[in-house]
Amino acid sequence: MVALNLFIRRWAHLPSPAAIFSALILISITQTAAAQTYQWRLAMSWPEGTPMLHNAAARFASNVEKMSAGRMQIIVDAPGRHKAPLGVFDMVRSGAYEMGHTTSYYYKGKDPATTFFTTTPFGMNPTEMNAWYYYGGGLELLNKVYSRHNIVAFPAGNTHIQMGGWFRKEIRSLQDLKGLKMRIPGHAGEVVGRAGMKPVSIPPGELYTALERGTIDAVEWVGPANDEKMGFQKIAPFYYTGWHEPGAELHVFINKDKFEALPEDLKAMIQIAAKEASFDMLSESFYRNVMAWEEMREKGDIQIRSFPKDVLDAFRKANDELLIQATEESPLVKEVIESQQTFLNKAKHWSKITDADYLQLR
Repeated sequence: MVALNLFIRRWAHLPSPAAIFSALILISITQTAAAQTYQWRLAMSWPEGTPMLHNAAARFASNVEKMSAGRMQIIVDAPGRHKAPLGVFDMVRSGAYEMGHTTSYYYKGKDPATTFFTTTPFGMNPTEMNAWYYYGGGLELLNKVYSRHNIVAFPAGNTHIQMGGWFRKEIRSLQDLKGLKMRIPGHAGEVVGRAGMKPVSIPPGELYTALERGTIDAVEWVGPANDEKMGFQKIAPFYYTGWHEPGAELHVFINKDKFEALPEDLKAMIQIAAKEASFDMLSESFYRNVMAWEEMREKGDIQIRSFPKDVLDAFRKANDELLIQATEESPLVKEVIESQQTFLNKAKHWSKITDADYLQLR
C-alpha cells in the first residue's frame, strides 16, 4: 500500500492517459499538415514569354516553392494551354484553377468594382498605389470585393506608367479621334468611348494581328519593352505618351475555399511572394523600358507624340463624369473610388514637392 501511494503521489501531476493520447494525435495531425504537399495550377492572361508579365507569374510561383521547401508547387499555364486569357476570373472562382495571374479591369462585366483596382486615368502612380494598397486600406477593399466571388486577391505586378498607344495616323485634334477603333480595356475604354472613339477589348495574343488587318486603328498595350516585342511600331508609327494607366497593377487570384484550407504558413508565403512579385515587376518594367526605348530612339523610326490639349480635356471630363456615375450605381464602387480619391488628393501635394519638382530641377 505504501508503495502504491508513493507511485500515485509521484505521477499524479502528469496528464491523464486520455489527455496524453489527445496530445499525441494533435502532434501527429500537425506534423502531417506540415508534411502535406500541394500541386496547384495557375492560369495567366499573358502569352508565353511576354516580357515582365509572364516573368512576374513565374517568379511568384518559384518563390512560393522555394519558401515552402517544395511543399507547394505551382504550375503556370499560359493561354496556349487553358485557352481563355480573359477567363481567369471564372476559372479561379469555380476552382478549375486554384490560382490566376491577371489584372482586375478585365472583369468589369463580372463586378464593376474590380476595374478600379488596376488603375484609373489621371490616378495614382505606382508609389502612390502601393501606399494606398498596403497602408491606405486598398488591400482590404480589394478582398472585400473579391470575397463575394469566392476569390482572394493580392497585388502581384506593376507595369509602371504605361504609354498612351500606337496610332496609324497623327492625332492633331479631338476631331481626329472620332470613330477610331482602339484596343483599350477597362475604365479608360469607357473614357475614350465618350470622347468619340470605339473601344475594343482584345486578348493580348491577338493584338498585332488586329492592328495589322485593320480590325483596330490604334492599340495600347504597356510600354516600350512589351510593345517592341509585339511589333506595333512596324504598323503604327505614332507613339503617344500616357494618361490612362499611371501604374497598372496586376493581381494573383486564388480560389477562396482552397486558400482558406491551407496551413497558415503557406498562406503567409503566398502573400509575401505576391508582394515581392509586385515590387520586382515594377523594377524590371522600368529597367526594360529604359533599355527598349533607348534602342527605339536610336533607330529613329518612331514618332513620339503627346495628345493635344482638347483631347486630354475631353478625356479628363469624361473620366470625371464616369467616376461620378459609377459611385451612384454601386455603394461598394463608391467606397473604392472615394478611398482612392481621398488618398490621392493628399498624396498629390507630397508627390508635387518631391517627385515632380525633383524631375523638373534635374
